Amino acid sequence: MIFILASKSPRRIKLLKENGYKFKIIPSNIAEKSDYKRPDLLVKDLAYRKALQVAQKYPSSVILAADTIVYCCKKIIGKPKNSDDALRLLRLQSGRWQSVYTGVALICLKKNIFLCDYEKSRCYMKKMTTERLKDIASKHLDKAGGWAVQDRNDYLITKIKGRYDNIVGLPMNLVNKFFKEFQKLRTDDRINGTVK
Repeated sequence: MIFILASKSPRRIKLLKENGYKFKIIPSNIAEKSDYKRPDLLVKDLAYRKALQVAQKYPSSVILAADTIVYCCKKIIGKPKNSDDALRLLRLQSGRWQSVYTGVALICLKKNIFLCDYEKSRCYMKKMTTERLKDIASKHLDKAGGWAVQDRNDYLITKIKGRYDNIVGLPMNLVNKFFKEFQKLRTDDRINGTVK
């Protein structure tokens, strides 16, 4: 089954391809703002709205979307606005444990299927000098927190508790669970005679 990924994130694309998924890429363009202040609710809200926006254009298709944030010092940290903002965010996170939340949503309007959940992982960023943080600040402006766990050259994250793929930006356990649930719901519909 081919689905639509409502994201242009190279990391999400790579994870899906490595796991054998076939998909088209049609990014959503919602404003990444939410009224929710709790990180778990915020990422679920944004992932759901990203998927729904694309699903409204392609109601017969299965849409997968995700949203990732970093939560540190009771602050929600998204993508930095520029390298100065990235430096500020990296200073906040340096030498601290933080939580990475990723919301995942799978929607198919035609089948009336709406699945949404989140994954949380924890990681520790080593303490770094301002000079080192400045070197890193402009490298990862497209990533929550302003850093990339998969960039081995930076060597920022020294400890991880939870799923690595969640920190990268797409917890494959949720993706796999949602596609299994989707297949089960489709099978149940066929048995009940509701799919034409």
